[in-house]
Amino acid sequence: MAKEEPRRPKRTVPVRTARPADLRNTRAGLWTREAATGLARKRPRDSARIGLETVQIWTLTALMASLVAVITTGSTPLWTALLGLGFASVIALRLYACAIPAGPGPVPPLPDALLPRATLLIAAYREASVIGALINALKLIDYPRDRLEIKLLLEADDTDTWLAALAAGLDERFELIRVPPGQPQTKPRALNFGLRHSRGEIVTILDAEDHPDPGQLREAAERFAAGGKRLACLQAPLNWYNHRSCWLTRQFALEYAAHFLVLLPAYIRLGWPIPLGGTSNYFRRDALKAVGAWDAFNVTEDADLGFRLYRAGYRFGLIAKPTLEEAPERAWPWIKQRTRWLKGYAQTLAVHTRLRGDGRRRVPALALGLTLGAALISAFAHLPLAMFAISRLIGQASYDLPDLAALAFLLSGYGAAMACAALGMQRAGHKVRLIDLAGMPLYWPLQTIAALRAVWELIDRPFYWDKTEHGQTDARACISTSRPP
Repeated sequence: MAKEEPRRPKRTVPVRTARPADLRNTRAGLWTREAATGLARKRPRDSARIGLETVQIWTLTALMASLVAVITTGSTPLWTALLGLGFASVIALRLYACAIPAGPGPVPPLPDALLPRATLLIAAYREASVIGALINALKLIDYPRDRLEIKLLLEADDTDTWLAALAAGLDERFELIRVPPGQPQTKPRALNFGLRHSRGEIVTILDAEDHPDPGQLREAAERFAAGGKRLACLQAPLNWYNHRSCWLTRQFALEYAAHFLVLLPAYIRLGWPIPLGGTSNYFRRDALKAVGAWDAFNVTEDADLGFRLYRAGYRFGLIAKPTLEEAPERAWPWIKQRTRWLKGYAQTLAVHTRLRGDGRRRVPALALGLTLGAALISAFAHLPLAMFAISRLIGQASYDLPDLAALAFLLSGYGAAMACAALGMQRAGHKVRLIDLAGMPLYWPLQTIAALRAVWELIDRPFYWDKTEHGQTDARACISTSRPP
């Protein structure tokens, strides 16, 4: 039996909704199926649904077998050289990123009459605790009201979030859309369904706990106008409004500052695709449709979409105005969130290393290796390498030249990462604390636990979306002190 739609209170401003009755017709059923399997059916090799292909399985098996063989026989010079080369490449990339200028420069302003119609898509599930704060933040957006539509995409069984959204007071810009039941129940499936209800030339993705800068959308429109038709996607920098809450959130803030404010400008300068963050992405609608929108079977649909846009010949850009989010304040929610990210990175890496003859350009191997590949390898390697280094340092009375060289190499990697983090925090307008930088080597090994969980989930439930809990922090108490002046 279908669930009864919750009663809506009387309002002075009408709220447009996609009613359950509308979703039972033939067109809505087609849209629901298309949201889940459209990309997987039309372009199966662009979707994570099919998993590893035979060639990839054999290649991965051969690599693992050779690694086991050299470890058990003690003959490791080749692997040591390869790992050293990869490590040196990561260090070089970070140093290069620190040396180039900060992100996007100014663009000519657009008068209101020339601003295009824009759609904000927010897929929210079990977010009753934060949806009201989000709605209040979205009401502050500096954009003509007649050219802005905000679609809140709520799962069919999520009555609490529906009622909380209504209670927040919605104006004519907002529309509540029930996403019909279906599998996989993921954020990208909801976004695909919401795209069908959208009319904007610019399509923006936000998360339920977000607090975007009010001028962010206007800046995106201006950058698209100045950037030409091949500029398909803009990414705003992300950081955490609760970054001062505890050690874990301070480390998370360092990580995000380095990624969004230091590394992404370097990727843009190199002409690489960027692994998009899951929020504050601004797309040209026609480019989004041209590549098949989101893959409902990829749990990091954002990173995957960035690489597909690149393969279709599109360019990327950055936005200066930031979005603030809520970071997990406890280790277990952090590990679950990172598990999903690493699982999705593995899915995306599998998709974009498939052998292709479709005429589209390939993602450069160096770009794949130093973004997704480096993130996966480092996640697996951090804890064992840290334990090995500590045992070597403690277990020897004296050190030979190779030991000292390895130690110098390791310290240079930590130093390059800390330099990126410190520069990113400075660009974000936040204070850089030496004690937080010194704690980074203790933060990274947590990723190994998440990486092991990601392997298990790839085998047991590859499309499961382990949702991050929000609303643990009082946003109003943090937000005024988190934004740079």
